[in-house]
Amino acid sequence: MTSRDLPPGPYAVGIGLRAGAEAAIIAAAVRACLGDFEIACLATVDRRANEPGLVGAAQLLGVPVVVFPVDQLARVPVPNPSARTAEALGTPSVAEAAALSASRGGELTVPKTVISGITLAAALIRD
Repeated sequence: MTSRDLPPGPYAVGIGLRAGAEAAIIAAAVRACLGDFEIACLATVDRRANEPGLVGAAQLLGVPVVVFPVDQLARVPVPNPSARTAEALGTPSVAEAAALSASRGGELTVPKTVISGITLAAALIRD
C-alpha cells in the first residue's frame, strides 16, 4: 500500500526505534510512509519518551510525542506481534499498539513497516 492508497488522515504514528536513531531519519521514514498526509502525533513506549531522535523528529513534523506504559501496550491486540519484542520489552508490539492506542479507537491503516531501520505503523484517527 502506498500513501496514495490511504485516506488523508489525521494519523497517529506508532514508532519503534533503537536508542540513538536520528531525528531526520525518523521524520523521513514517517513521510516516506504517509507522504504529506496529516500526522497528529508520534506514539511509542514510555521508556523512549525522551529519546533525542524521537523528540527531534516530532519537532520537525510539528507534532507531540505520546507515550504509553509497556503494560498498556501489551494489552492491545495487534496483527503483527513480535516474540522478540515481547521478550525484550514485555510487549509484543510497540509501533502498532502505540498507533492504535494514540488513535483512540481508530483503524490501523499501515501495519508494522520498517523504513531505514525505524519500525512504524499508522492508525487513522476517526472523529
